Amino acid sequence: MTKKTVLTGITTTGTPHIGNYLGAIKPAIDASENPAFNSYFFLADFHALIKCQEPERVARSTREIAATWLALGLDTDKATFYRQTDIPEITELTWILTCQTSKGLMNRAHAYKAAVDANRDAGKEDLDDGITMGLFNYPILMAADILMFNADIIPVGKDQIQHIEMARDIAGRFNHNFESLFTLPEAQVDEETQLIPGLDGRKMSKSYNNTIPLFSSSDDLRKLINQIVTDTREPGEPKDPDNTLMHLYRCFATEAESEAMRQRFVEGIGWGDAKKELFEYLDAQLSAPRARYNELMNDLGEVEAVLHKGAERAREYSAPFLDKVRHAVGIRSLTDTSSAQKKAEVKDKEMSAEEIARAEEGRRRAILMQIRPLLERVEQAEDKAEAAKALVAEKTAEVETLKKKARQKAQNELDLLTEELSALL
Repeated sequence: MTKKTVLTGITTTGTPHIGNYLGAIKPAIDASENPAFNSYFFLADFHALIKCQEPERVARSTREIAATWLALGLDTDKATFYRQTDIPEITELTWILTCQTSKGLMNRAHAYKAAVDANRDAGKEDLDDGITMGLFNYPILMAADILMFNADIIPVGKDQIQHIEMARDIAGRFNHNFESLFTLPEAQVDEETQLIPGLDGRKMSKSYNNTIPLFSSSDDLRKLINQIVTDTREPGEPKDPDNTLMHLYRCFATEAESEAMRQRFVEGIGWGDAKKELFEYLDAQLSAPRARYNELMNDLGEVEAVLHKGAERAREYSAPFLDKVRHAVGIRSLTDTSSAQKKAEVKDKEMSAEEIARAEEGRRRAILMQIRPLLERVEQAEDKAEAAKALVAEKTAEVETLKKKARQKAQNELDLLTEELSALL
């Protein structure tokens, strides 16, 4: 059975907090222990430059996040753990994919649209004011991270699902235009871990300044837990067990421990006592990894060595794979006159039924992207049937005028147009 590849990264712009641990790091480490998966975990330091122009903050965050993964027990013999900037193939792939990605697709990215809307709301004449190409092209860099290692499963929050869909579209378009080299990734969203509450009850996030740093000292952890917002119900009064304290407790505790604590809220435990119990429980759970984290932060040479080992391991895959990508787009030795198409035909014969189906899905998605404006034209027509017939006739005539590869590409579009419009023809 072919192993699935899981890939996830954390942007190096802040100190890891409990939300990062529960929402990303812990599930990733758990997955890495499963022999059914190949795991790739990375420090997304190129991504950090998109929104952070503070060099010391990026450098400090990189140290902290690397040490955090190792302190929490990541086995780097089972998972490939690396720094994004140590893999030069990712940046080269980003450029190759950029040359295949339509601006229209990037225009629809949520982060870019939000920045444009903010400028509009502020009354700015230039709606692109302050928007960098890093922000605009961010989904392509993310696609390169994923496609470089042909990842199957990408654990993400709901706000990142669109980027996985974009990576699928980009991969599909490349596979259609050149050679079927890329796997179409799937987003994996865990509803439970997306809702880790912070000090104010909202989602724990650096943006809200409501986080609990994962490796705070015992004193700081106690102070932060005491700041968690609760209601005014007195000791002895029953309390809603679906509160921030209970949620955080449940994320660390066993099912039996969680049920016992839940019952205590129903019976009216005081907020002060509940905060004390949460602090003591979390402090006990985090004391050992906290000590290991502090050791690593005092011996960053060990952490650096682990990252170098991970980069070497990652490049064993990325370097030869990028050679295939370069060959597919025509970047080759002058003496290399081999046909990428012949290689693709050999590869197709060796592919499993599942791989062929995935490749076909990607090809179909890519063609749909190309013909979407034509389908919309028919949809907007008063007489849809007449417009459909005219469009198919027009495309058929176009196919007859073309030669070789261009003709095959147009024929593929005509076939899918005919399929999509079959009800009107």
